[in-house]
Amino acid sequence: MFVFIILDVILPILILMLIGAILQRKFQFNLKQLSTLITYCLMPAAVFVNIYDIRIETGFLLQIIYYLMLYSLSLIIVSHFISKILKLEKGESAALKNSISLMNSGNYGLPVSQLIFSHNPVGVSIQIFIVIFQNLLTYSYGIYNLLSATKTIGGIIRSFLRLPVFHALVLGVLFQSFKIQIPNSILLPLNQLANGFVAIALILLGAQLSNIKLNFFHRVITWALIGRLLMGPLLALAVIYILNIDGIVAQSLFIASSFPTSRNTSTIAMEYQIEPELHAQIVLFSTLFSIITVTVVIYLSYILF
Repeated sequence: MFVFIILDVILPILILMLIGAILQRKFQFNLKQLSTLITYCLMPAAVFVNIYDIRIETGFLLQIIYYLMLYSLSLIIVSHFISKILKLEKGESAALKNSISLMNSGNYGLPVSQLIFSHNPVGVSIQIFIVIFQNLLTYSYGIYNLLSATKTIGGIIRSFLRLPVFHALVLGVLFQSFKIQIPNSILLPLNQLANGFVAIALILLGAQLSNIKLNFFHRVITWALIGRLLMGPLLALAVIYILNIDGIVAQSLFIASSFPTSRNTSTIAMEYQIEPELHAQIVLFSTLFSIITVTVVIYLSYILF
């Protein structure tokens, strides 16, 4: 089983990320345009297709919502506690809190889930809900940490409602709920776009990470890695048992808890110029070390659930 996870899940991810890094070093792509392609085209298509194809019970959906709220609250409390103990400055504190609380559930987590649950769309659909929730958390709690509440609630809501992935989710739910049939002439290109998401997203991630310069190893980086990659899965396991979740739902949620820090933490930090280098290095190191933790958590998820 462990060898299977390495060869069939982790190795394909590493190969695609390595391709992205090599291509970026050679050709210096405009990563903003690639990111826009994923955000406005490939990811919404993947979200819509997976939601459209899924048959998920209301009870499962409520379980996922309860879990996400309790798990995120646990991460926020833990990161705040660590920040207080370390007596960090405001910018460093924001970096630590965001790095622990915000996961790369989009262009890392969703491709991983599609590889793991390729024959079970429920697992992928759960990850899609996590992507939506994490985006909401990023544009509320994440920006709040950086700007100390200078962004209004209305601005946060508008930012979230403008996300194409949110529109895709709503349309997917409507089409699925009312059993609306989509003509093959439309469904075929949607499926082709959705199928291209995994490769392009991981190539982009590799290209982005190749641009990060390693200048130092800050203590905030160490604690961010401990919080995100070690404490994150442990807290997730506790919440899963508290809520009595099992089966494919438990597997998907537990695996998602091992994903590295969201690249959006670096993006918004750069946008507002609050410790951008520190945020970027946390993203890099957490992504590299997650190769180990994700492998272990996937293996444990098969044993425990």
